[in-house]
Amino acid sequence: MSGAVIDLTLIDLVLSYGLVLLAIGMARLRRVGQEKAMLVASLRMAAQLFIAGYLLQLLFELKSATAVLLVLLVMGGFAVQAAASRVKQRMPGFYRIIASSMLVGCGGATFYFCHLVIGLTPWYDPRYLIPLAGMIFGNSLTGASLAAERLGSEMYQRRDEIESALCLGASPRQAAREAVRSAYRAALIPSINAMAAMGLVFLPGMMTGQILSGTAPALAVRYQIAVMCVITGSVAVTTFLILLQGARAYFTPAAQLRRELFTNDNNQ
Repeated sequence: MSGAVIDLTLIDLVLSYGLVLLAIGMARLRRVGQEKAMLVASLRMAAQLFIAGYLLQLLFELKSATAVLLVLLVMGGFAVQAAASRVKQRMPGFYRIIASSMLVGCGGATFYFCHLVIGLTPWYDPRYLIPLAGMIFGNSLTGASLAAERLGSEMYQRRDEIESALCLGASPRQAAREAVRSAYRAALIPSINAMAAMGLVFLPGMMTGQILSGTAPALAVRYQIAVMCVITGSVAVTTFLILLQGARAYFTPAAQLRRELFTNDNNQ
């Protein structure tokens, strides 16, 4: 075979979609009740990816810093909203905490990689900046939602322990230390597992895509290692900031635990 990229036609996509229809048929056969959700999700995926593809093509032709920044802003907004949809027990100021943490963690990691690691020129080159930012935001989203959800759960389960510590003279930071530690550990697990299994158990999507597009495997491997390191750093910083700010939000200025936050109807 030559190094040319194998084209995928609409007919090829329809044939690929046959596997989704097979999965839907099997779900219907077993009456698991997920057929409609699977069909809607697959159609939504296709529509969103086609739209994203056309938008990226337009951005590549425009080469506008303003347009690229606008796309990144929209991506960040959707990431914050997606994190909110996964978290049932939200700390006060949830959106502010998630947004500021992702801005620093994901934005800082993207800047670090694009400008200090690969030396992107111009700095807003959408061919690199948007896909890389998307991977960083997407992976950090999982860590952010895990951290926020686990923190709320830990604070609720440990509420008596925390109040006892406060009564004995502990500061809010000391009283919530174990809850924060447990939440941080849970938030880092997906990134650690992904790094541990990568290359032996599975080949990551970015590396596979580069190889299929004709990139030398050695270069694709180097990019994948660098990107995974940046993603791990982004997840660590983002979740650390969420837990740092989130833990404080569970206490009043008088260093009392805000028990009213643990009611079932709390959605703030």
